[in-house]
Amino acid sequence: MLRGIHKASSTWLGKAVMAVIMGGLIISFAIWGIGDIFRGFGLNAVAKVGGTEISIEQFRQYYTEQLQQISRRLGRQITPDQARGLGFDRQLLGQMVAERTLDEHAKKLRLGLADTDIARRIIGDQGFWGPNGQFDRTRFEQVIRQAGFTEGRYVAEQRSVLLRRQIAQSVSGDMRVPATALEVINQFQNEKRTIEYLALGAAQAGNVPQPTPEQMSKYFEDRKVVFRAPEYRKVILLMLTPAEIAKPDSVPEADIKTYYDDHKASFGTPERRELRQMVFPNVEEATAARERIVKGTSFADVAKERGMKDSDIDVGMVAKADIIDPAVADAAFALKPKEVSAPVKGQFGTVLLQTGKIEAGTQKTYEEAAPQIKREMAESRAKSELGSLRDKIEDERAAGSTLAETAKKLLLKPTTFDAIDRTGRGLDGKLLADLPKTPDVINAAFSTDIGVDTDALQIPGGGYLWLDVTGITPSRERPLDEVKDQVAARWHDDEVAKRLRMKADDLLAKLKAGRSMAQLATEAGIQVQTATDLQRRKSAGFIPAKAVEEVFKTAKGDAGSAEGETQVQRFVYRVTDVIDPKLDIASPEAKQLSTTLQSSYADDVIGEYIGRLENEYGVTLNEQALNQVIGAGTPNQ
Repeated sequence: MLRGIHKASSTWLGKAVMAVIMGGLIISFAIWGIGDIFRGFGLNAVAKVGGTEISIEQFRQYYTEQLQQISRRLGRQITPDQARGLGFDRQLLGQMVAERTLDEHAKKLRLGLADTDIARRIIGDQGFWGPNGQFDRTRFEQVIRQAGFTEGRYVAEQRSVLLRRQIAQSVSGDMRVPATALEVINQFQNEKRTIEYLALGAAQAGNVPQPTPEQMSKYFEDRKVVFRAPEYRKVILLMLTPAEIAKPDSVPEADIKTYYDDHKASFGTPERRELRQMVFPNVEEATAARERIVKGTSFADVAKERGMKDSDIDVGMVAKADIIDPAVADAAFALKPKEVSAPVKGQFGTVLLQTGKIEAGTQKTYEEAAPQIKREMAESRAKSELGSLRDKIEDERAAGSTLAETAKKLLLKPTTFDAIDRTGRGLDGKLLADLPKTPDVINAAFSTDIGVDTDALQIPGGGYLWLDVTGITPSRERPLDEVKDQVAARWHDDEVAKRLRMKADDLLAKLKAGRSMAQLATEAGIQVQTATDLQRRKSAGFIPAKAVEEVFKTAKGDAGSAEGETQVQRFVYRVTDVIDPKLDIASPEAKQLSTTLQSSYADDVIGEYIGRLENEYGVTLNEQALNQVIGAGTPNQ
């Protein structure tokens, strides 16, 4: 819905952008019907809201940025075809239209924000802070540049986001969640049940004989599609990452030693101390308190007399670098265990310190750290070669070289997979362990053809991957002789499942007729078991989640049956107890639930409000221009 409007100005740039995108994916469908408003009206605009046009270039930039954000979040590249298939084009345009509608309304209401307010918001954003805990201009410029913003554009966007947020908050207001709604949802989420049950497995199905040739043949003919050989593709991959092209042995020993000396602290863990601290308004009071502690009064008792709680004096386990005040840090790490410091004049007042447990630090020797430094330095230097090598690969491919020829010429090592199916398995049906998990190599391989050059896939963390499909083995029907063992195993499992269903139905009928669970267990040669504290959508011990769902469809005292994790497992159960949860309105859980519902209600109200504004200002969309941006063909008229 409109979660992005609520949160956009409260987090740094990346979070704001992603919240707006993902929060707005539904809004275009919730507010206006896509098919009814797509009408051509101009060549240079994708949409028009009131008197404001969204130009082709504006939407192209927005669309590209958001797809890149989504791709990074998913860990794989989203192709234009996939984006259209998922409806991202309409959804992102719908989000942009909703934003422009709020911008139009802000203008009509003559809302504005002073430059000082925007500056204060940016300076207070921790995403732009440096190691000293203050706004860092260099980091600010770096972060917004990486996200594709100039300073002027970012400031303007923040101004718009904050104005939209003002409108959204004025509409949603301080919405209250009815107590009844909290109780109903709490009941659904936290109700618990207890059952007694019988677990039926293959042993309860009895001896299942091997299928006769006639049974095998009929079973196979009825399910030929299940036993088809999948399509396989022969694929050559060429991966280009800093790790792949790094040359650790080329790093001089002197460079490694210099790096170790300059960054020695990073190759170990610092000493950590359990620390307590009391702040005093002056040295005299601190000195008097220390004298009492030295004479036997505990540190905690002195703190209590001064109206302080344990949480007020407990700093926790900290390293020296964690303490902002240098004077306090030096004093704290000069103390012996349980020792109380002399009064320390710190930045925030005069303090007394007491140490508790001390965890010694560790330090890797140069010999221990050298292999890691060598590898990291080699990879860091390889990053500068990455772009040049990528360009060489693209030039070779543009000149008509295959991936194998390109790799040979540039002294790179390609990887060949002779057969991959759509699930990432080889001819033996096992998952290919060496196949990269990201990016989505399988989808890319099955989205192209033999001899077709594909765009390089970006590898999370830096790098590129190219692939060539050099062979395709089409899917085919397998003869019975080829899959005889698979057919027999599947027939056996189906027969076991059928017998277990009949057995469960028989036991259930007897339960409902008045027989006890214990009597049935004795007759069946199995044990009655108990499962407690079952909750919706959660597995519990041997009871899978889908069986638990059946339990919650059954009233207390009634019986039922459910399939287990697989078809060769079944449960016959009786609900023996239902525990209704009690909701404490003041509890943290209730407050969290109330906050979630409140946001959901606000989203719905704001969505309806924007829908009314769009009708008021008028929204016109140009499908031809949209297709120009997303790379789709012109739709049939």
